[in-house]
Amino acid sequence: MIAADAAWWLIAGVALVALLYSSVGHAGASGYIAVMSLVGLAPEQIRPAALVLNILVASIATWQFRRAGHFSWTLFWPFALLAVPLAFVGGYLDLPTRVFRILVGVVLLASALQLVLRPPREGAIGTPGKPVALATGAGLGLLAGLTGTGGGIFLTPLLIFMRWARAGTAAGVSAPFILLNSAAGLGGNFGATQSLPGFVLPLVPAVLIGGYLGAHLGSHRLPHAAIKRLLAVVLAIAGTKLLFA
Repeated sequence: MIAADAAWWLIAGVALVALLYSSVGHAGASGYIAVMSLVGLAPEQIRPAALVLNILVASIATWQFRRAGHFSWTLFWPFALLAVPLAFVGGYLDLPTRVFRILVGVVLLASALQLVLRPPREGAIGTPGKPVALATGAGLGLLAGLTGTGGGIFLTPLLIFMRWARAGTAAGVSAPFILLNSAAGLGGNFGATQSLPGFVLPLVPAVLIGGYLGAHLGSHRLPHAAIKRLLAVVLAIAGTKLLFA
């Protein structure tokens, strides 16, 4: 059971996380994990709860960014093809993830710093080779399942830094990538545990409202430069959480 005062903090926290993350095409799993950890929830409850919320917000972000014309099927499918089954495998496994968290946390903080100090130059956009995209997607999918995230927190900065997509398209591709990986990771986790945490139900309205507002803002109102700045904030939050969880 969660104390009443902690429950209100949890609801407010996940709503704010959903708003911030969805504005850059993300669903907020790393932020939900941080908020749920702060109110003292058990680790075995946190990962499936975060994935449930991720699916809801990623669905909204996918719809909003696609409707605004930011989705690219050509860029999306090579990354997603192997990511989804490996996210299921990662969700099923119960492995020590501390080393992963440290390494990924450092990468995310470094990416955030690069976006602030040396934003990627606008220029020609290239297309990754299919073998590179397939291998990258496979690794991100496995990591997403192991850490209880959707993998977009890793995919978006990669697409921008490698000049495979501009900020809006990177957000539009990351949202469905997160949606599919989260669903696969939740399926793997449920296959291993045969349970879902009941406390997640009161959080659903909060993330739906926050996710809708954030995704609408990011897909229709924010210029590319603003999305990059918000992405830097999201990366810094996620990286700090992974390092100090």
